[in-house]
Amino acid sequence: MNLWKKDTKSNRSTGKAHKPAGKPLVESVTPQAAIPGGEISIQGKGFVSNGSNRPTVRFGDQFGSVLLSSSSRLVVRVPDGVVSGELIIDTGRGTTSPTAVSVGILLTDTLHPVANPAIDAEGNIFSTFSGSRGQKVPVSVFKITSQHVVTSFVSDMMNPTGLAFGRDGMLYISSRMEGTIFQVNPEAEVATYAEGMGVATGLAFDKLGNLYVGDRTGTIFKISPDRQIFVFTTLEPSVSAYHLAFGPEGNLYVTGPTTSSFDSVYRVSPDGAVKRFYRGLGRPQGMAFDTAGNLYVAASLSGQRGVVQITPEGKAELCVSGYNIVGLAFTPRHTMIVATNNSLVELFLGIEGLPLLKPGRK
Repeated sequence: MNLWKKDTKSNRSTGKAHKPAGKPLVESVTPQAAIPGGEISIQGKGFVSNGSNRPTVRFGDQFGSVLLSSSSRLVVRVPDGVVSGELIIDTGRGTTSPTAVSVGILLTDTLHPVANPAIDAEGNIFSTFSGSRGQKVPVSVFKITSQHVVTSFVSDMMNPTGLAFGRDGMLYISSRMEGTIFQVNPEAEVATYAEGMGVATGLAFDKLGNLYVGDRTGTIFKISPDRQIFVFTTLEPSVSAYHLAFGPEGNLYVTGPTTSSFDSVYRVSPDGAVKRFYRGLGRPQGMAFDTAGNLYVAASLSGQRGVVQITPEGKAELCVSGYNIVGLAFTPRHTMIVATNNSLVELFLGIEGLPLLKPGRK
């Protein structure tokens, strides 16, 4: 005898036997953006019931790896080759409605960035093949057009590290091997801009056109537009690099990873006074600001690796999940370019980045 009767109005079965679990439901996804290999946490209902198999999770037609599963929570690794951020969970008894997740699109995986990429006014992306210390590589800096065409830009530069555009439209590049800052015009002609910068790493321009250089041994230099060099401030030495970014209020923000797993972002006033802005990041590296004053840092937070968003009030949360991220930048089309230690990935987040410099006279 059939104990089950179909209730067509409520789409539920009735009868004396135990009710089967209903359709699974996604309540939240954190973070809501990831690059391939990143891990996201999904909260909801009905993912797993007693005796049932682990559910499957798809991003479009690609299956993610389920790392943890319970009835109300899943942790999933985003697979390579994802072209759709439409997340669907299939429990074998039902599927969730599609949930939008922003998944990065791989632009190239033949690079070796160690800091932020740089983006010009036309939206072209520039990134390095930095190499190990003292290694000479065929192409030092690559250019990726807004149509995602990858071309060589600068050759024969030893260990290019930091990149920044000046108001003159020139690309400035630090060499941590030579302690030199190079100036490169749009035709890829290279000239020496400054020397003697120690282990030169991060670069950033202020609104007046002064260039700041992070020497990872403990100094931040300031180079005026007429190339006078000053010691701007000193910090604790870094095991890898100083990364620099200017905030909308004119303060310089600095990260410099140490051997600690509880590192800080420092804020330096225009007169060189150093204060701790935020403490509690693991290996913080490249940074960028949006127009609302939020700071984005390549780092780990509470053991989760990716890009951390820090509000002007100092509230932090992971906004992009991913491993081996060393830097980031925003494009004119409101996307985020994420640099890993061998690739560039583009994320469509709708965030307007803070303009680094307006073009003008030298």
